[in-house]
Amino acid sequence: MGLEKYESKQRQVLKPASMIYALVSDFTVLTPAVQDKVEEWTATADECSFKVKGFAVGLRIIDRDPEKCVKITGGGGVPMDFTFWIQMKEVAPYDTRMRLVLHADMNFAIKMMVGKKIQPALDQMIDALADNFNRV
Repeated sequence: MGLEKYESKQRQVLKPASMIYALVSDFTVLTPAVQDKVEEWTATADECSFKVKGFAVGLRIIDRDPEKCVKITGGGGVPMDFTFWIQMKEVAPYDTRMRLVLHADMNFAIKMMVGKKIQPALDQMIDALADNFNRV
């Protein structure tokens, strides 16, 4: 097993970091956006669980640095240990830069299967998040 680090591109969000932080630091806030896209969604502020294509997944927020970073880890159903960071840096009022960082402990076989797909997936996720925040 080896710890791998993947970073998304940085995106600009035309909102204050406090607003973004409020939305990404509490899983219950995601309920309206995801409950019809996954099965068996349940959430508290710190944990969520759901099923995707029959696989049960659990996530848990393990650290919050207000208006800077939220760290999430897997709580079950994921075949590797990982920590997922949502980073924010407010560079001016209504100008926050966001980035996603994934630290994953993957064995060679998993890395060969999904390693090249992680970077594009993180970039797609940050694009979707930034576009969604910029619409609000």
